[in-house]
Amino acid sequence: MAVLSIVPNLPARDPVRLADFYRQVLGLTVDFEMGWIAFLGAPATARARLQLAAEGGSGTELPAISVLVDDLDGALAALRATGAEPVYGPVTEPWGIRRFYLRDPEGNLVNVAHHIEGGDD
Repeated sequence: MAVLSIVPNLPARDPVRLADFYRQVLGLTVDFEMGWIAFLGAPATARARLQLAAEGGSGTELPAISVLVDDLDGALAALRATGAEPVYGPVTEPWGIRRFYLRDPEGNLVNVAHHIEGGDD
């Protein structure tokens, strides 16, 4: 048996509206939607993995998902363009990432991070 995909499901009262938020902030594409569900895509070069943790690091709440981006400042600017502000950060963490947390319009906590050159994976 091989795992072919792991897909997080974020609860949303209006999945299409929430998908538009992630399109604006992270540049994801809406690959498919049926009103009650929306599938978001990323470039083929994006990497997916499952993380299991007791907290979000630095004493923070555990986010529902973590998204690694190549331009944290761009993601932060895109978030602020929606009228939202980060709920944590941006901050450089001792394990080699710079990140911020956001709460999406449905209240899901999301960690948006960028690896710093020479930082651990």
